[in-house]
Amino acid sequence: MADRIYLRHSTDQQTDARQRHALAPLLAAGASVYDDPATSTRQLSLDRAGFTKLLHEAAVGDTIRIADAARLFRSVADILALRLALIRRGLHLRVESGLLSGIDLASDDPGTKMMVSVLAAVLEFQRDMISENTREGVAAAEAAGKVLGRPAALDEAEAADVVQAYQQGAAVKALARLHGVDPKTIRRVLDAAGARQLPEQLDVLPDQPAKQQLEPDPEITLDLPGLLADHLAGVGGETVRAALASGQSHSLRVTAPLELHRTTLQQAAALAAEAAGPAERKAHRVYATRITAVT
Repeated sequence: MADRIYLRHSTDQQTDARQRHALAPLLAAGASVYDDPATSTRQLSLDRAGFTKLLHEAAVGDTIRIADAARLFRSVADILALRLALIRRGLHLRVESGLLSGIDLASDDPGTKMMVSVLAAVLEFQRDMISENTREGVAAAEAAGKVLGRPAALDEAEAADVVQAYQQGAAVKALARLHGVDPKTIRRVLDAAGARQLPEQLDVLPDQPAKQQLEPDPEITLDLPGLLADHLAGVGGETVRAALASGQSHSLRVTAPLELHRTTLQQAAALAAEAAGPAERKAHRVYATRITAVT
């Protein structure tokens, strides 16, 4: 018969140091350890990966040791289901501290079942009260005009600079390095401003007013990024390929009617999709921005 230690904490910001302290003698004796880090009590103990592994490896007569009851359950339904599973396997469950310490929670007798159910109900009530107090605190803070959550990594001016730089062709990772933040922060700023859903992506550039459409389409000279040129050399239409053939240098400087520039952008729409690489998406965005600037 062996002791098997079970550890659990709810979030990445928490540790199991307190639990290990309570179970120090068993740890020093070499008891096997199973854990479920960053696992909420909302997930039933029998559905957790670490605890499931413990059950599979435990033998009849083994004892599961936990620092406190909340590591395994906080509701009556959970402890009742857990007790049945442990009784069927012939396992014991002991808590090192708290109201349930000193009791074999898996003991199959009416007295233990009644006491465990009552104490589990107390834990469930305690959890519900914490949740209710939290909700009331949040509501009071919002009513008082307080801003909840973590402070923004970028202030309004920095966020505006990020959006402007992105629209001018700066890459997300480059902006993250510049501002000393995670790329996810940059993407959130861009999404909040709608900058990653630019109308020039794909084939939705702003339409020209009817009066302008009747006028001759002027020829515009724009630099076409080389990645777009390489892509269009194989998939672009005949008119587009002819325009590319007249371009100069790897970043092609193409002189063509504005409508042809629009057509070229539409035929390179695949390079704006999320499936494309970041360099391709940037090239498409830069070219789209140049077209928008002259319309």
